[in-house]
Amino acid sequence: MMMTVRGGGRGVGVSGARGGSKGVVVEGELSLPILLAERVAKAVGEAESFKTECADVRKQAEHISALLRSAARVAAASPTPFYDRPVRRILAEASKSLERALGLVRRCRRAGLLRRVVTITTGSTDFRKVHGLLEASAADLRWLLSIYSDEDGGGGVAISLPPIASTDPILAWVWSYAATVQSPARSAADRTHAAQTLASLALDNDRNKKIILEEGGVRPLLTLLRDGPSVESQIAAATALSNLASTADNVSVILHELAVPIIVHVLSDSPMRLQTQIAGLVSRLAAHHPDAREEFARENAVRSLVSLLSFEVPIEDFRSTPKKSSSIHSLVRGMGVASDSNSTPRGSIGGSNRSSSLLRDYYHHHRKDRENESSEVKLALKIASAEALWMLAKECVNNCRKITETKGLLCLSKIIELEKGELQHHCMMIVMEIAAEAEIDADLRRSAFKMNSPAAKSVVEQLIRVAQVGSSTVLQIAAIKSIGCLAKTFPAKETKVLAPLVLQLGHWNPEVAAEAAWALGKFVNPDNFLCVEHSKTIVEFAAVPALMRLHRAGEKAQLPAVILLSYLALHIPKSEALERTKVLGALQSVVRSPLAQDPSLRELLPQAIYQLELYQVGLQAHGELYEV
Repeated sequence: MMMTVRGGGRGVGVSGARGGSKGVVVEGELSLPILLAERVAKAVGEAESFKTECADVRKQAEHISALLRSAARVAAASPTPFYDRPVRRILAEASKSLERALGLVRRCRRAGLLRRVVTITTGSTDFRKVHGLLEASAADLRWLLSIYSDEDGGGGVAISLPPIASTDPILAWVWSYAATVQSPARSAADRTHAAQTLASLALDNDRNKKIILEEGGVRPLLTLLRDGPSVESQIAAATALSNLASTADNVSVILHELAVPIIVHVLSDSPMRLQTQIAGLVSRLAAHHPDAREEFARENAVRSLVSLLSFEVPIEDFRSTPKKSSSIHSLVRGMGVASDSNSTPRGSIGGSNRSSSLLRDYYHHHRKDRENESSEVKLALKIASAEALWMLAKECVNNCRKITETKGLLCLSKIIELEKGELQHHCMMIVMEIAAEAEIDADLRRSAFKMNSPAAKSVVEQLIRVAQVGSSTVLQIAAIKSIGCLAKTFPAKETKVLAPLVLQLGHWNPEVAAEAAWALGKFVNPDNFLCVEHSKTIVEFAAVPALMRLHRAGEKAQLPAVILLSYLALHIPKSEALERTKVLGALQSVVRSPLAQDPSLRELLPQAIYQLELYQVGLQAHGELYEV
């Protein structure tokens, strides 16, 4: 027997499910139980005992066969791949029930001693068990047809429990709601409600998340996100996916369903309310798995996020920005020029020129809608976009490079200057992550933070300002960290960047003071070509007395203070400031403390003490010679 069902919009024979794609009911899952039902009916006709019971079994088998054929028609009538997880599970259980019934009926057709054994040992008990199994399978199939049937015009969602899920109601709910989410025949309201319910289930506990993921709930949600009949339905799908993306393993499942291209596509051309939710989804995925960050880099999600973040941000007339140009126009131009071969979305044609054209079309298409949105909606979108960029930039040099290749740094600088609260915080964190990657990637450091670059100058100015008078210690620490990460980019004459760091060595908050010491330590680290020049400048700014206080302040600030003092002693041991403040004695006291066992001090501390002692001995010898 051959039946035809459709999957992906094309007819596929059951015996040759092309590519084994999901949504296609294959022969082993539809034709096998129907074949078993026919064999049961044939075996009943050959039964010589328990004929009444066997006749009842045949009726049940024929009923199941009819239900199976109805399921085949439903599958064949589906214009798109449908959610088939419950189909596979229920058909497998139906096959087991029919196999058991077939075995029992066949035992009733044999004569002689065997028949007497069957009669004595089996009797009515086994038939009652088989009747129960077949009735349960029939009930499962009726429930299955109810969740796919559109006889009621698509209204409502099946919330009854089939026998197969009687011990775990969540399983039946997930099946029912996922099938509704996937079905284009259902109303927009039903599909939205189903997605919202899945989102709530996922939010309740980790077990629900696991069931939704294991039962293939991601694919229907992605379908709704991409092709949803309403913005509300797409928002519901995005919310459900965000709630599922709570661990690295969960994110892996979502990524396996090729979610990233769909997410980036929807992000690039949607109403602002939906874009806000999508940006939040990007944040969740990127925060929990590095593979997500890399996939978003390949799809160039940064381009869309930067354009959303820059909306209405007044970027000044830098040399690289055309005069009287709105931020979005300059961003689009910058994106088109800076794109590389890896930034072309998969499946696209025409590379970066086409992408830039799409963004320009998008901007003009949605400009009026954007302008009419409330300030609250605009702010929420900017905050979500900034957070998404922050998560994408974490330990991902590709995304950091894409941000800097656009006018992203100018945009971030301006927002840090003008905004407050979450938006300013997220933008500062983006800069911090980019600076951290630039510290270890010389190519990024040279391309993004050239000191003659307007973008780099603007960012550094904001970092210096926030490091001095940030609205919170969190922002100050982020700014100070960023400056430290960029230590190799500053020439010796750029002393203005060191002054605020030295000043913060005396900050009332030990975390800020410690971070300032760590940052200054990167300026005087021997890996820095200008370490000696920077050491002299730091001492000239009266850093040594503040470092001596930090050395005595407590564990949190002691290590970076001792490291910085050691570097200064190593580079400029003849400094009067080091002698006057008795740095040698302070370092010698550290040798006898547990702090000396820190890996960063094991070699550095003895070298610094040796240089100071050498200078002290030389100084004493000079004094004795002078007296003689």
